[in-house]
Formats: sequence, structure tokens, C-alpha cells
Amino acid sequence: MLMKNRKRQAKYFYLFISPWLAGFFLLTFLPLIYSIYLSLTQYNGITAPQFIGLQNYADILLSDALFQKSLFNSFHYALAAVPTSLLLALVIALLLSRESRTSNFFQIVFYFPSIAAGAAVYAVIKFLLKGEGGLLNYVLSLVGIKGPFWLTDPKWAMTALVIANLIFCGQQMLIFLAGIKQIPVSYYEAARLDGAGSFQCFFRITFPLIANVFIFNLVMGIISAFQVFVQPLIMTGGGPFKKTYVYGMYIYDSGFSFGRFGYAAALAWIMYLIIIFTSMFILRSLQKLMNYEE
Repeated sequence: MLMKNRKRQAKYFYLFISPWLAGFFLLTFLPLIYSIYLSLTQYNGITAPQFIGLQNYADILLSDALFQKSLFNSFHYALAAVPTSLLLALVIALLLSRESRTSNFFQIVFYFPSIAAGAAVYAVIKFLLKGEGGLLNYVLSLVGIKGPFWLTDPKWAMTALVIANLIFCGQQMLIFLAGIKQIPVSYYEAARLDGAGSFQCFFRITFPLIANVFIFNLVMGIISAFQVFVQPLIMTGGGPFKKTYVYGMYIYDSGFSFGRFGYAAALAWIMYLIIIFTSMFILRSLQKLMNYEE
């Protein structure tokens, strides 16, 4: 009887999971394997792929100046956008961790851009950052500061993308907030009895206990920063003078603008390897900060 129940449970288990398995193999696993093969071919999307081995990878790494430019821009964006977004998300989470009537309301307000349609949000941000008639420059003019042409000035275009990225820190904020609320209040009460101030409580209690959350947000932020595409596409188009032409845009252009789908697949796999090694380096470097509960 017991064996029959187990077989029946196993049958229902595979029955209910089969739609997900079918979707995974047809829409994720098989395209992933095909992209590996495609990266070893010369393919324009019309004629049959022509196998050329590692030629795409050799061309990318040895003679592609646009690859180097876009990769540099992606690193530049990641180094600026990830720390600023993490810092802002952490500050907001600390402020909202205090019990108040408006805490839930502001959590929704800060998180809303993360679930809104990205293209629409970027279009609004582009309007706000206009050199003439933009809201940000208008606010700066009220205090006597002449704002730059954020999206068309080569010196400020990347900074504009970093500023726009701050609006989407809501998801990181919620993750930080969840970690902070897991810390027992008694820790802070004991510290204050010993004369600890707010900064001491943060660096001695809060940050060490949310170190895992911080590292998680850091790694996920870096992954997102390397994959950024829609934001520069809508706001700057990769300009001016390709100052904001990031790696994701080069992958897209290689396939859909230049008709080199095999080359684009090779670029994508190189980005995958860069993300993997960067993530592993960060996890190894910050391993001492991580907490492991017994």
C-alpha cells in the first residue's frame, strides 16, 4: 500500500512539473546549447550557418576595437552605478526600518519603479534630464547652478545613466530592509546600555549581520550592470561619441544591425564568462564578511 502511494505521488509530481520541464528544455536549455554552436559559426540569419571554429572569439579578443570600447564602458558604468545604488538602497532601508505609519507607503513608492515598464520609465527620465527644459536643470537653476546637457555632453552622459539607475534601487532596498528586520531589537538595546551610538550600532551590529545580504545585492547589481541595454538605448542611443555604448548594445547591434548572429553569440558567451569570473572574484574576496549560521 505504501509503495502504491509513493508511486502515485511520484506520478503526480512528474505530471505537474512536466509543463515547466518542457518550457525549460524548449525555451532555455536547447537555445542555450544552440547559441554555443552558433558562436562557432558565421551566420547572417538567412543562409545556413558556416562552421568556422574559434574564429569569432579570436577576432573579438585580438582585433575588435568596438569590443574593447563597449567592455570599458560597461565596466565604467558598473563601477559607478553599483556602489551608488547600493549605498542609496541601504540608507533608505535604514530609514524605513524604523516603525512608523508611513513606512509601508514609502516602501511601495521606492519599489514601484522596479516593477514599472522600464522603457516608459527611461523615456520619462530622458525628458527630465533634457539640457533645455529639463526638470533637473530647472531645479538647479533655482539655486544659481547652470545644469549641463546631461545626455548629449560626453562628460556627463555616463553620469546621467548612473543617476537614472538610482531610481531603480527599490528592489535592493527591500532586500536590505528584510535583512535589517531580522536583527533582534535586544542587540541594539544592549549596545545602547553600554553607551554605543547610532554609528557604532550600525558598524558593529547592523552591517556585520546583513553582510550576506549586502554581498548578494552587490553580486546581483554587478550582473545587472553588465547586462544593461534598454537604459542607454533609450536615453542616449550609445552616444555621444559612443561614450555610453555598452556591451549589451554591441551584442544587439552585431546580430540585428550588422547581421552577424554567430559573432553576437560569441560576444554573449564572453560576457557570460566575464560575469562568472567577476562574481567568483567578489565572493572569494568578501568571504570573510559572510556569516554562516550553524
